[in-house]
Amino acid sequence: MQSHQSLFQGVWVPLVTPFSGGAVDGGALRRLVRHYVAAGVDGLVVCGSTGEAASLDDAEQLAVLDAVLAEAGGLPIVMGLAGNHQGHVLQRLSAFGTRPLAGILAPAPYYVRAGQEGACAWFRCLADASRFPLVLYDIPYRTGATLDTATLLALAAHPNIAAIKDCGGSQEKTLALIADGRMNVLAGEDLQSLSVLCLGGTGMIAAAAHIRPELFVAMHRAVLGERLEEARRLFHALAPVIQLVFGEPNPGPLKAQLARQGLLSNELRLPMLPASAALAARLDAAVAELDRQFPVAMGSLRAA
Repeated sequence: MQSHQSLFQGVWVPLVTPFSGGAVDGGALRRLVRHYVAAGVDGLVVCGSTGEAASLDDAEQLAVLDAVLAEAGGLPIVMGLAGNHQGHVLQRLSAFGTRPLAGILAPAPYYVRAGQEGACAWFRCLADASRFPLVLYDIPYRTGATLDTATLLALAAHPNIAAIKDCGGSQEKTLALIADGRMNVLAGEDLQSLSVLCLGGTGMIAAAAHIRPELFVAMHRAVLGERLEEARRLFHALAPVIQLVFGEPNPGPLKAQLARQGLLSNELRLPMLPASAALAARLDAAVAELDRQFPVAMGSLRAA
């Protein structure tokens, strides 16, 4: 069995949730999972913000998770768990505990602005109750809750808190967590993925890795192999795509591109909307340029 430290590393894709006619499209979801398994990613995150988890009810979230687990072939799967009602969140955590997960991705409780001690108590409650290690999700621009460095370092002492998805927006905090070493630090802002890896972070949870995932994997492996010129070349080629993926609210641009590749339908649930035609066209052009620099390998499942 892998240790916490060895498990949460490399390239993790926070899966979009495909829809068709208003319902979850299980066939497209399974096709996506096969695609990313074949690309060599290190793990998948289900029902994160990129997966439009806020628009899925409890039964749909479990159905999505089960479809992913059925296709993952042993690839580690982390399940998102967001909320601010303790009883409901613990109930969902108990349901997730019946599945073979690698971990739980948990942001601070949103909207309520609990404060540092309240957030600490919340995460400790989840970590105590979870059968699986917790990956903290520090993303203040979504939750309205800023987690201080001291708070995160205090949580690092919990034996069931293993890693952090770092979207905190503070390089000082990132450096402190990496230097402390008790939690694996996964870059959560895709444009910071190379810098976090070079500073000693263990990997990334990268929405943009839906597109040409094998190039993100190659970048991570180049850093591990200390081939920094190769890693920089890959990152600079990926950067225009990354910027456009977040040019409008996520996952609109991603779904537009994945639909263009024949992997799913370009459908979202309100309040999320499809990407504008103008942005989708710019993203098409950026992906075409990326493909020119790094041709798609024969046998790719890209349009399978």
